[in-house]
Amino acid sequence: MLGRVDRRFGNGNWVFIWGEGDMKWRSLIRSALGLAVILCLFMLTTPVALADPVPSCPPDMRLIQGDHFRIGSDEFYPEEQSAEDVTVSQFCLGKHEVTNAEFTEFVDATGYITVAERPLSKADFPDLPDDQRLPGSVVFQIPQPTAEAEVPFLSWWHWVPGANWQHPEGVESRIAGRENHPVVHIAYEDAVAYAQWAGLSLPTEAQWEYAARGGLKDKIFSWGNQYSPQKANTWQGKFPVENTKTDGYLGTAPVGSFPPNLYGLYDMTGNVWEWTKDWYSLGHASMNHAVNPVMSDAQKSFDPREPGVAKHVVKGGSYLCAKNYCSRYRPAAREAQSPDTGTSHIGFRLVKNL
Repeated sequence: MLGRVDRRFGNGNWVFIWGEGDMKWRSLIRSALGLAVILCLFMLTTPVALADPVPSCPPDMRLIQGDHFRIGSDEFYPEEQSAEDVTVSQFCLGKHEVTNAEFTEFVDATGYITVAERPLSKADFPDLPDDQRLPGSVVFQIPQPTAEAEVPFLSWWHWVPGANWQHPEGVESRIAGRENHPVVHIAYEDAVAYAQWAGLSLPTEAQWEYAARGGLKDKIFSWGNQYSPQKANTWQGKFPVENTKTDGYLGTAPVGSFPPNLYGLYDMTGNVWEWTKDWYSLGHASMNHAVNPVMSDAQKSFDPREPGVAKHVVKGGSYLCAKNYCSRYRPAAREAQSPDTGTSHIGFRLVKNL
């Protein structure tokens, strides 16, 4: 028997009296109590593993969770082919392109001088006379009507002395009133300098394209499969001689003028091309099944149009992309750009890697 209850004391308190044959039970109970005390002490002295906190992004950025996706395309232009399976980890991406106002803050804080504001060096351009080394940049200009059936290819681009981020069309132009437009005439090293000042970096091509797709799998555009001039700042009409401005803009538009994609990102299509960290080469075969891929070797960069010139990937298209020319206003689309050349339709946005 386990024991009995008895009034052992005159004060009427009830006590438990062990039976003589119950020593085994008494030992087991005593052991169980000891073990319970040990477990309690262990729990009090052992740190509790907490769930990982949700990463936070700066107010002007969006959290992109990352996942598997197919980069590139199996149709359209050769440099997009073929589509390959890659994975990107979560990251934060700027809601919009860096603006003139934001770049002004950077220049005011650092005194930075962009590539377009510097004279061309003799080392890089040994055959140029001194009077052609003036600072400047490449500006788009609508060609004047001619008797020719076709406008000469690339005749719409002009080297303009004095053109830079503060003077987008030349020395007579200003960014006053365009503070919320994307900054342009930005060479690659200018974008990197700004990113370092901000404590951020440029996105990889894979990060940029994944974010541009906005969670829509294998769609042609950031919003679906049907082109719409109301979804992005692109060119309407016959490029380069006629722009009907159906979207409301002839040149750049203030950031956020068009609907964001499903990740809350603006102007991932059109407005201005955007620099990425990747060096350019045809296709994506080297990225197949890669995690957080990036083409980081300039020696492997190759553009068949200019062999021997290492270039970076730019993404997103611009206000100059039209159905009859370019049509690279798609997440999979890409172009090659010399890192030392900014133009009137190239800008950038930033990423925070988590």
